[in-house]
Amino acid sequence: PPTKPRKGLLRITHLGLVLLVCFSAVFFIYYKPAISWLPCSRSEPTPDTCKDACLKVLKGEKAAQVGKDNTHNVKDMVVLIWSWPFGFQFNLESCGSEFGITGCHLTADRNQLNKAHGVMFHLRDIGGELSYLLTLSRPPLQKWVWMNMESPANSPQLPGADDLFNLTSNYRRDSDIWVPYGQLVEASEEDKAFQIPMKDKLVCWIVSNWNNNYQRVNYFNELSKYINIEAYGRHFGKYINDEDYVKIMSSCKFYLAFENSIYKDYMSDKLYHPMRYGTVPVVLGPPRENYEEFVPGNSFIHVDDFGSPQELADHLKLLDQNQEMYEQYFTWRKYFTVKGSVFGLEHACRICEHLKKNKNFRVFKNINKWYWG
Repeated sequence: PPTKPRKGLLRITHLGLVLLVCFSAVFFIYYKPAISWLPCSRSEPTPDTCKDACLKVLKGEKAAQVGKDNTHNVKDMVVLIWSWPFGFQFNLESCGSEFGITGCHLTADRNQLNKAHGVMFHLRDIGGELSYLLTLSRPPLQKWVWMNMESPANSPQLPGADDLFNLTSNYRRDSDIWVPYGQLVEASEEDKAFQIPMKDKLVCWIVSNWNNNYQRVNYFNELSKYINIEAYGRHFGKYINDEDYVKIMSSCKFYLAFENSIYKDYMSDKLYHPMRYGTVPVVLGPPRENYEEFVPGNSFIHVDDFGSPQELADHLKLLDQNQEMYEQYFTWRKYFTVKGSVFGLEHACRICEHLKKNKNFRVFKNINKWYWG
């Protein structure tokens, strides 16, 4: 006759059957065909551990699947960034409420090229790949966006690239997707309480790009003969970090907002930073009329308003002795404040916004003539 099973063995078998039934119930409740593996299949944990791990993964997969479907339905505009500008990475979640970016997905995966609605190309990051780009075929509805924030004098040309791009993103107002270095926006109640910072310096200049052939260098050399200028930067052996930059900028009555080259609409952060930190910019760049298209005429001093650097120096000394006259350069702060832009991110936000709103056909026939001509 067969041997009777021992009681201990029966209890073990019964426990195993219970666990198997429980696990099976959990499995069939949460199982989805898309799941190809479970953590408990790769080791031998206790039944409770396996159950918890399996439940965690199954629930996670279920939630991820829902999220994936929603993402697919919402983020229907794909923007490919060919190379991160200067290696700086960002995402569209940082665009801010003024853009209201929804339904747009930013990727750096070049495998998504054929699926992208738009492709961002930063000029300085594509020079070595130009010959390769010329071999690619752009889909009829896809937008290739040329982006650049340097002036023509400091930007490499792209021979043979005249028909390569069909949109531009630049500081120039006639660019398809305008991205200024800064903007004046309506002041909030808190902004209207602006007070001019304490000053212990008359004129300051912070410069890293020194070139004796630059007009700004020649003007500085002449101006410094007639007025004391606190100069900082690599050329002067006075490197300053970001924290010191703000402190120094706000402690100066006047700041030399001298551009490295003079072109229409080229007004860089050299203009907007001193305005933001409570200093009067003394500008050297395009004509006054061009500046006044961007900022109030009584918010800056233009070198062209004076017959010589000596006359400018005399005017700055006069303002230094007359606080009421000096404060007139800050009346605009009652109504506006300065909003800066983050390089690359600002372009991505505006490009996404543009692509969603503009579906028209566009070809840029001669970018070299437009920008460098």
